[in-house]
Amino acid sequence: MIPYARQDVNEADIAAVEAVLRSDFLTQGPAVPRFEAAVCAAVGAPFAVAMSSATSALHVACAALDLGPGDIAWTSPITFVASANAARYCGAEVDFVDIDPRTFTICPERLEARLRRAKIAGKLPKVVIAVHMCGQSCDMEAIAGLAARYGFRVIEDAAHAIGGSFNGARIGSCAFSDITVFSFHPVKIVTAAEGGMAMTKDRDLARRMALLRNHGVTREHAEMTAPPMGPWCYEQITLGWNYRMTDLHAALGASQMDRLDAFVARRHEIADRYDRELQGLPVATPWRDPRGRSAFHLYVAQVDDPARRLPVFEAMRAAGVGVNVHYIPVHLQPYYRAMGFYPGQFRVAEAYYARAISLPMYPALTDEEQSEVVTAFRAALGA
Repeated sequence: MIPYARQDVNEADIAAVEAVLRSDFLTQGPAVPRFEAAVCAAVGAPFAVAMSSATSALHVACAALDLGPGDIAWTSPITFVASANAARYCGAEVDFVDIDPRTFTICPERLEARLRRAKIAGKLPKVVIAVHMCGQSCDMEAIAGLAARYGFRVIEDAAHAIGGSFNGARIGSCAFSDITVFSFHPVKIVTAAEGGMAMTKDRDLARRMALLRNHGVTREHAEMTAPPMGPWCYEQITLGWNYRMTDLHAALGASQMDRLDAFVARRHEIADRYDRELQGLPVATPWRDPRGRSAFHLYVAQVDDPARRLPVFEAMRAAGVGVNVHYIPVHLQPYYRAMGFYPGQFRVAEAYYARAISLPMYPALTDEEQSEVVTAFRAALGA
């Protein structure tokens, strides 16, 4: 089976992890700050806080922005459930904004219209979580302008997007947001086996996120409520979580960062070939925003008729091609349906989902394997 995604681990990555195993530190050692520094250098942000997963990083980001009971967070319905769940962990209400049919990300026009109505109703969001679907940036300039006008904070869910850019700024630089979150899951662009990272330009936000990932415990004398009795002393000054990343994971992630640009370049080569090979077929290929550069975590083709999606999916799997679908709209999940969300509420998102099929996309995909994918796709479409 040719999978839709997979990690690319080389001998240097293995050696980096082995070095940690032979060292004195398996966790809370030098590898984590080294990984944080590598990501800061790559994306142009001054502060990074590594965590055990992107979900934990999203949770901590929401908490650091004081999202809580009585507050509202908005996000995209086309994302993994973690984007919305992070706000729910904080006790906030969640709502969704429909997507742009070209980018599959939050539509700025629909966002602005919703904000106008919400202001009148006294129900403005405290946080908007903008999801860079497939590696394609949201229109962050527009979202940042709306944030300034309506007073909400912005988190970029960039789980798909390390190595991408928008309007000349690297995704993760936080040029248009308060916090950006990356994922290092094995199917993502760079892997740490598991892990996430929150980037920010705000020193105080970085300090708070670092505190929250570590039980709310500090050893910094300046943060303690009383003079320490000795060098062993620590204080829990807020309620936090055990969201720390291990040195084993960080060593792998830091090693992988050496190949970030090569990974993204190879993804573009694969996407360019799909674009060429799929011309003339009854599918829509991804739109490229000229204002930025997608990281191309996913290559989503859309079949012309929703009724064809399941037969095409099954035919591809039967042919040994592990296609997938990203994502079932979050508002259609039973947990969110129980809150009052319903089918037909976000029609562009649902129309996208009904036609979407993710083709294999990862740097180690060979030209021969991609030919197999295209041949199987043509056959499944009856072309």
